Amino acid sequence: MRVVDLDRDTVKRGLSDGSMLIIDVREPHEFEAGHIPGSVSHPLSSFDPQAVADLVAADGRRAVFSCGSGVRSIHALMAVQNAGLDLAEHYKGGFKDWYSAGETIA
Repeated sequence: MRVVDLDRDTVKRGLSDGSMLIIDVREPHEFEAGHIPGSVSHPLSSFDPQAVADLVAADGRRAVFSCGSGVRSIHALMAVQNAGLDLAEHYKGGFKDWYSAGETIA
């Protein structure tokens, strides 16, 4: 399994320049309570690698998985890689890192 850990500054740059699609794999109630602006919800509990593949293909940006702290995003990477997708990046600190740093949330 291939995993590329991204930090908050890298995620902020990718969001700022429009090159990055953050795929939040937390549960819907967690996403609704607060999320990284511009991220999209694909909960791990109902995760569909084909739906992610379709989203990434239609969107065209660099896909990066995010969760609460970086554990579930690893599981999402495992699922998509097992399905044959070439995705490997995740936000290692996740939403907890983002929020604790005082970044804007949606």
